[in-house]
Amino acid sequence: MMRQYELVERVQKYKPDANEALLNKAYVYAMQKHGQQKRASGDPYISHPLEVAAILTDMHLDESTIAVALLHDTIEDTTATRAEIDELFGEDIGRLVEGLTKIKKLDLVTKKAKQAENLRKLLLAISDDVRVLLVKLADRLHNMRTLDHMSPEKRARISEETMDIYAPLAGRMGMQDMREELEDLSFRHINPEAYDTVTKRLEELSRRNEGLVKKIETELRDLLVANGLTNAYVKGRQKKPYSVFRKMQSKSLSFEQLSDVYGFRIIVDDIPSCYRGLGIVHTRWRVVPGRFKDYISTPKQNDYRSLHTTIVGPSSQRIELQIRTKRMHEIAEFGIAAHTLYKDGAMNGDGDILSRRSNAYSWLRHTIEALAEGDSPEEFLEHTKLELFQDQVFCFTPKGKLIALPRGATPIDFAYAVHTNIGDTTVGAKINGRIMPLVTRLANGDEVEIIRSGVQVPPAAWEEIVVTGKARAAIRRATRMAIRKQYAGLGHRILERTFDRAGKVFSREAMKPALHRLGQKDVEDAIASVGRGEMSSLDVLRAVYPDHQEERITSKPSGDDGWFNVRSATGMIFKIPDKGKAGEHPASGLGALGDAESVPIRGISSNIDVQFAPTGAVPGDRIVGITNTTENAKGITIYPIQSPVLQRFDEQPDRWIDVRWDLDEANKSRFMARILVNALNEPGTLAKLARTVADVDVNIRVLNTVRVATDFTEMALDVEVWDLRQLNQLLAQLTELDCIATVRRLYE
Repeated sequence: MMRQYELVERVQKYKPDANEALLNKAYVYAMQKHGQQKRASGDPYISHPLEVAAILTDMHLDESTIAVALLHDTIEDTTATRAEIDELFGEDIGRLVEGLTKIKKLDLVTKKAKQAENLRKLLLAISDDVRVLLVKLADRLHNMRTLDHMSPEKRARISEETMDIYAPLAGRMGMQDMREELEDLSFRHINPEAYDTVTKRLEELSRRNEGLVKKIETELRDLLVANGLTNAYVKGRQKKPYSVFRKMQSKSLSFEQLSDVYGFRIIVDDIPSCYRGLGIVHTRWRVVPGRFKDYISTPKQNDYRSLHTTIVGPSSQRIELQIRTKRMHEIAEFGIAAHTLYKDGAMNGDGDILSRRSNAYSWLRHTIEALAEGDSPEEFLEHTKLELFQDQVFCFTPKGKLIALPRGATPIDFAYAVHTNIGDTTVGAKINGRIMPLVTRLANGDEVEIIRSGVQVPPAAWEEIVVTGKARAAIRRATRMAIRKQYAGLGHRILERTFDRAGKVFSREAMKPALHRLGQKDVEDAIASVGRGEMSSLDVLRAVYPDHQEERITSKPSGDDGWFNVRSATGMIFKIPDKGKAGEHPASGLGALGDAESVPIRGISSNIDVQFAPTGAVPGDRIVGITNTTENAKGITIYPIQSPVLQRFDEQPDRWIDVRWDLDEANKSRFMARILVNALNEPGTLAKLARTVADVDVNIRVLNTVRVATDFTEMALDVEVWDLRQLNQLLAQLTELDCIATVRRLYE
């Protein structure tokens, strides 16, 4: 176990003027508070905060952060209080220790909602001061190093948690060395057999190539020195087990097929020397095509800067090279921690302005902003994990602004990355000056221009196209808002009708005092609930006017005119043709399906002719019934709530009936829906489309094609599906086809 004076000496090596008294006081206080506490290994508990502090000294962090590391478990595990720490060490240290206390018992591999809430807690705690994150990562690293003393179940749980959250979070903060160690330690416990196999193979390779790394280091250094880079430093290393395993999995390679197990770093004095060194190496050895990346002119979002290239070097070995300056190397190793030694605006040796608000920290702040977007916990978790794990491509706006996106991103992702409103109003895109489908995958260096429309609403199918969490969350939110608006419009009409029958005037103001009785947050939510059929309009009437005496209305013929009074599921009364008067009210010839007894719809009397809209409706759709009044169309037509046709009936609320599906598994049948496909006009397109439709067990009833441009054909398909889930699966599968530009469902 490290001793007190050893810790102080470690800090003073890189910060001679460090506050030794603060470090000594924190050490003594932590030692006294933890007292005789033991770890699972049997070691004194104080050994843990000491080792966490030691890890942070390797990052050259200031004495305040080292003191926080010594104290980080005191509030949680001892009698220490925030007030006591504030008094002894100051409010700044007290705030950091309390922030760590709040996230100490994270359980990130339980149910998604709880996992998301804990991740929110973690990010919120580190949003005010990144030092909380640095201490937390060091805490996790030491726990992973000493995990062998835990039970197998706990080792697996903590390792999964580390691999899912902490390792990629360290990577996004630019702390690559810590990320690699966390991944290797997690890999060892999550998949011990694979870990042992890869480790043994790497050891065998190392023994077989003993001296090879030194030989290549020497040849590279001699070449650079001979060409004027006298201060160049070259260091080679073998890749880590998890890095090798991940490459074997992602590229489906065996260990023997791996050709670049060794990597070499070339450290030079300044940026011009980086490019000069690159030219020297490329002139001497053959370059592997497609393996050069310039992260100096275009840094990663975590501030990582370096030149990457792969050559067929000495001994015909394929070698990965990273060429960078000393300062770039510090940031590559320690990431955001490397910024903490510099004041805002201080100049570094590369001529760059350094700031505590680094790109990595900016990403963290933007992620925190998602907390205010109103996403569900699951969506927030999905968003954050996507942002943590995805590799990147770099694209440009027409004005030259750089936009970093996950690999595989589309113009829709690009639009939402610029601004949510731009994404919501996107209708098309130009990539490098050419109009391209919105499903196009962007490549590094693409210039993207977004074409917008003020009346556009993002289709729900876009959610299957995009890859960024921000875009996916925004599309869901816009879809929810559009549907909520439709529900609210329907609910408002239903409530007006119900209040009018009771001799009352409906108003939003009158509903406000009754919201608590209805269990709703606001008036719009309550009205939308009525539109969705989740709450009866009569319940709203009773809540607003508790003393109202409701007259009971029964279903009975209103006269001898052949019409029948029927109460719908919402409590409204409608006049509907009485089929008991044979021959007086013929069924519609436009797809009539007979009695409601044979149609899986609730909310309709059994003596009503029912038909579906020309573009169909499928189980899973929110549906509404409209009573027909023409001679050729009696009964009720069922429409999906998204159908634009419903706008024709806005001023006729007495024709609206709230209905819902009432499916019988024993008599399951298919339902028609219409989709519009914009496809490339090339041989084989129709065959691919038909094969995809058949693969998801969908039947094509009607197909009409129109050639809309030289390269594109528009196809309207009437398809028969079991339910909305199968229809959405079909839309997603069609979207994946290279020959398909756009796919959407038609409602009119």
